[in-house]
Amino acid sequence: MAEKATDGSLQSEDWTLNMEICDIINETEEGPKDAIRALKKRLNGNKNYREVMLALTVLETCVKNCGHRFHVLVTHRDFIDGVLVKIISPKNNPPTIVQDKVLALIQAWADAFRSSPDLTGVVHIYEELKRKGIEFPMADLDALSPIHTPQRVSLPHRGLAQQGDVSSNSVSSMLSTLPNTNPRDDFDMFAQTRSSSLADQRKDVTYEDPQALGGLATALDVRQQNTGGIPVAQASDMDDLEEWLGTDVKGEELEEGVTSEEFDKFLEERAKAVERLPDLPSPPSTEPSLTVNPANRKKQERADDTLFAL
Repeated sequence: MAEKATDGSLQSEDWTLNMEICDIINETEEGPKDAIRALKKRLNGNKNYREVMLALTVLETCVKNCGHRFHVLVTHRDFIDGVLVKIISPKNNPPTIVQDKVLALIQAWADAFRSSPDLTGVVHIYEELKRKGIEFPMADLDALSPIHTPQRVSLPHRGLAQQGDVSSNSVSSMLSTLPNTNPRDDFDMFAQTRSSSLADQRKDVTYEDPQALGGLATALDVRQQNTGGIPVAQASDMDDLEEWLGTDVKGEELEEGVTSEEFDKFLEERAKAVERLPDLPSPPSTEPSLTVNPANRKKQERADDTLFAL
């Protein structure tokens, strides 16, 4: 399968085959060793630099999508120094595009695996090349994809590289076509949208003068009506209700009858008034009834009314 993915007759990378190779490496016991063996065969002493570039692309793809077992074999000194560095040696005199691709891979892996003790072989080779005066290409940090990727990666589209030419950064070019989005920008955009919507809502709210409406309670009621809120009963309605209840209670208190002491006093005064009345002449025997004084009759009626009220 590695031979098909690195065939010189391919016009561009076959990403389906590349990802199938990654799956085999991850899912089989001998997958990492078989892949390294096949890639060594394509890279060692091969003068067909189209196949070399395709093999380097497969190698880069496997490093980004495979696990620790494959990383140990790739970053070992035997593979870095015995295969990759040999490709760019003056003896082979490869094209500049091939040299830049190899140096870019060594530099990227040295930075990615620097903190892993069992993957530092590539780090040592990188430092040695720098001490010898080898100039590494400028790394485009925006275009580089991370080395450690999820276990399952969706298959990229085919034919992203130009036909007839496999560029040194074809994988990076594919990744650079993705829009660069900043989560912070998305958050700011959401915050601005939310604040603008609140500002628009506040523009629609009209606030009346509380003094012109005769009090804070009335002003709040009008504000609730303008904003579509639930109307609140005005305080004046409650005041009227309490005043009405208070008036009714006071009326009942006023209509209460006199106490026993007041009634005794009334009877005592009435008895004294009767004693002060002059003696009336005895009526003739022929009269069927006595003539009653109108004043006494009114007093009697008034006393009866008082008793009835009690």
